[in-house]
Amino acid sequence: MKAQLSRRNMLVASAAGMALPLAAMPARAQEKVAKIGIAIPAATHGWTGGLNYHTERTVKSLQAAFPQLDFVVTTAGDVQAQVNNVEDLIAQGINALVILPMESDPLTEPVKAAKARGIFITAVDRGLSEPGVEDLYVGGNNPQYGKIAADYFRGKLPNGGKIVVMRGIPTAIDNIRIEAFNAALEGSGIEVLDMQYANWNPDKGFEVMQDFLTRFPEIDGVWAGDDDAALGAKAAIEQAGRAEGMKLLGGSGMNRVIKQIMDGDALIDADIFYPPTLIIPAISVTAARYAVQSPVHGIYTLDSPLITAENAAEYYFPDSPY
Repeated sequence: MKAQLSRRNMLVASAAGMALPLAAMPARAQEKVAKIGIAIPAATHGWTGGLNYHTERTVKSLQAAFPQLDFVVTTAGDVQAQVNNVEDLIAQGINALVILPMESDPLTEPVKAAKARGIFITAVDRGLSEPGVEDLYVGGNNPQYGKIAADYFRGKLPNGGKIVVMRGIPTAIDNIRIEAFNAALEGSGIEVLDMQYANWNPDKGFEVMQDFLTRFPEIDGVWAGDDDAALGAKAAIEQAGRAEGMKLLGGSGMNRVIKQIMDGDALIDADIFYPPTLIIPAISVTAARYAVQSPVHGIYTLDSPLITAENAAEYYFPDSPY
C-alpha cells in the first residue's frame, strides 16, 4: 500500500466488479495456459486460518470455471520459507504472483526478482517495502484502521488517559496504521505509555499484556491491534483482576469477538473490520487478467468500519472459520 494509497487509485469498474462473479463465468479457450502462483502465510492464527480457507475455496471455484488456468498455492510458517516459496514459484514459470508477505522488507527483493522476469505481481494486505513493485494491490484501508482506533479512544477518554498499544509484525501496513493512529491522537491528552510488537498472536498478546500490567499501575485502554492479540490481552487483564474501567480494542472482525460485542462484554465493546476475505478479489481479479483478458492495475481498497453493538449483527458469520 505505502505511498500508493494516498493516490486512491481504484481498479476500473469492470475489473473490480469481476471479483465476485468471476467464478460463475463459463470457461473460454485460451491459446496460452497461464499459471498463477499464490504465496500466503500458513494458518498460524485465526486471521490467517480464515485467509487459507478463503484461498482454497476461491482457487477451487476458479479452477472449475477456467481449466485453462493453473494455480499453485504455497503457505509458509516463517519469512525464509516464504522467500523459498517465491523462488520456487518463479522457477516453475508462473505468469502471475499473488502474495501476502509475512514481512514486507525481506519479501521485497524476491518479489522484485519475479517482477524483473515479467511476472504480474498482486500484493495483498501487508504490501511491500518499496512503492511500485506490484501491479495490483488489494487490501484494507489501513490509514482508516489506525484513525478509527484513535477516534475510539478519544471517545472513551474525552478528558485524556493512559493507554498501551500492541503492534503487529514489522510490515508496511503496521507502520501505516501506527502513523495514522498517532496522528489522530494528537491533542487528545491521551498518553501512550508504551508500544510493543505482539505479532497478531494470542500467546504473544498475553505475554505483552502481562508486561504492561506489571510495569504500569494505571492503564485506561489497550489497543491490541487485532483480535487474536486482543483475546490474549483480555485473558491477561482478567487474570490480573484489572478489567474494571478498562477498554480493550482489537481489530479484524473475528466471529468470537463480534459475539462478545453482541453479548455486551464489559471489556470489549467494539472492533474494527478487516476481513481475510480480501484474498478473494485479489486472486479473482488477477485471474481475470488471463481468463477474460481484462486489464487490471491499481489499488482495490476495502473499508475498515468500526463495529459496535448497534451494527455487530451485520458482521457476524457464525459458519465462517474466523
